[in-house]
Amino acid sequence: MHEFARNCTVSTKRDSSPPHLNVLCLLLTLTLALSTRADPTDDYLTAEIQSKHIPALSLAVIRDGKVEKLAAYGLANVELNVPASPQTVFQIQSITKTFTSAAILMLNEEGKLALEDPIGKHLEGTPDTWKPITLRHLLSHTSGIKDFINEPNASIRLDVSEADVLRATAPRPLNFQPGDKYAYSNTNYHLLAMVIRKITGKSFGDFLKERIFTPLEMTSTRIVSLSEIIPNRAAGYAWENGKLHNGHYVAESILGYGGGGIVSTAQDMAKWAIALDGEKLLKKATLESAWTPAKLNDGSNSTYGLGWGTGGVNGHRTVGHTGAHMTGFTSAIIRYRDDNLSIIVLTNSRTADPSAIARQVAARYNAALKPPPPKEKDNK
Repeated sequence: MHEFARNCTVSTKRDSSPPHLNVLCLLLTLTLALSTRADPTDDYLTAEIQSKHIPALSLAVIRDGKVEKLAAYGLANVELNVPASPQTVFQIQSITKTFTSAAILMLNEEGKLALEDPIGKHLEGTPDTWKPITLRHLLSHTSGIKDFINEPNASIRLDVSEADVLRATAPRPLNFQPGDKYAYSNTNYHLLAMVIRKITGKSFGDFLKERIFTPLEMTSTRIVSLSEIIPNRAAGYAWENGKLHNGHYVAESILGYGGGGIVSTAQDMAKWAIALDGEKLLKKATLESAWTPAKLNDGSNSTYGLGWGTGGVNGHRTVGHTGAHMTGFTSAIIRYRDDNLSIIVLTNSRTADPSAIARQVAARYNAALKPPPPKEKDNK
């Protein structure tokens, strides 16, 4: 593979050379150029972006509170042949929920709200059917409220206000009684962002900037904007029907809400992971509660805590979150709690599987974390 890259001659001019050959050569060349020393992880990720047609991937590996590896592969913008770097800005999509959750938990620590508060205590216009729904239900996706993004009559191409979402969702029946089960709903985090505004007088994005991004020096992290210039912003793509396509348009108010509105870099996300190793933002007891599976009404455990998915591999506990959107981005953060290891993968491909990639990378740092092989299909 390295010999092939050395023999590649990549042209950035618009000529008659086959586009796929130029891109392949550039991906390989950039991978070698960005790595001071190629290692098995580089080899694995280079092969992965080629085989899965992922234009760009940024990686951060954090172990024992320090950045072990920070790297990038491929093209942040295919049309312009712009190489990716650890400073490339990606939409992180639903990983945003870990930040929105942190904001609510900060306000809880400060006594400005309680997780058992009914949502109607903080927001006007909530229906009677929502009276049993608490902020904890919203954080843990156990509210039963329908997902406004995935409703049949929803259009994600049209801008809507926070109040519009509440008005449209409030009359609809709950999917189940609060606390009965776990069901992922982006409306929960849209409402939590509204609670942040109600209590602080600031948008959730401004609050996050003041309380998280600035203190952690996450200088490239912010709420997405379609109109403002965001340096080093990646373009989004999807591999469909044997071809690479641009991601789809989604209205800014839908993109920029509390459940998926943040853009960031691998470098900045490493700072977020390191902050979660200590008590710079939240007390350890608070983080422990966020990383504990929610208890359902029947006494069973959910697979989600407060803004974090929970799980494990080979007896090693994990918490994490993924993100994906039709705009052409996918992301994953996995924290291996018993191993002081965090893996962050950001891509500009809607059809990539960053969670699977992150787990494979983790196994290269600790063989005990190797994920089990996929189950064979029963053809009987």
